[in-house]
Amino acid sequence: MLIRLVLVVALVLVVHTGIFKGRSLHTNSGREIIGLVLLVAGLSFAVWARLHIGKNWGVPMSQKADPDLITSGPYHLVRHPIYTGILTAGIGTAVALSWVWLIVVAISGAYFIYSATNEERYMTTQFPDAYPAYKRSSKMLIPFIF
Repeated sequence: MLIRLVLVVALVLVVHTGIFKGRSLHTNSGREIIGLVLLVAGLSFAVWARLHIGKNWGVPMSQKADPDLITSGPYHLVRHPIYTGILTAGIGTAVALSWVWLIVVAISGAYFIYSATNEERYMTTQFPDAYPAYKRSSKMLIPFIF
């Protein structure tokens, strides 16, 4: 599902920026190029996180038979890297297409913070010794900041 979303968003951005309309990257504005870089970086980060978490991924409240607490890879940088990647891609979309997209990013960010908080409550019950220490040593969504 996530990979399909990545492809659709990337395709919409590429088509909208005019790459297929005979324009080259040299004629695109710097804003469009920065937006495209943020989009690709964000989606790549989200996909990396999804692949890295492997069998431990699922609906936040789903019960796994033998779950592991993943704290390596992108989870070493932030506790919710899939959310971070999606928000970064959204910011890239806003930069490239229209600042109005920042409204969507802000609403998504509020929802992701709400969802991450609920997930963290669950993870604390699932890993009562390890998760609080992990939480103290990492940031929720933005490396080194938040």
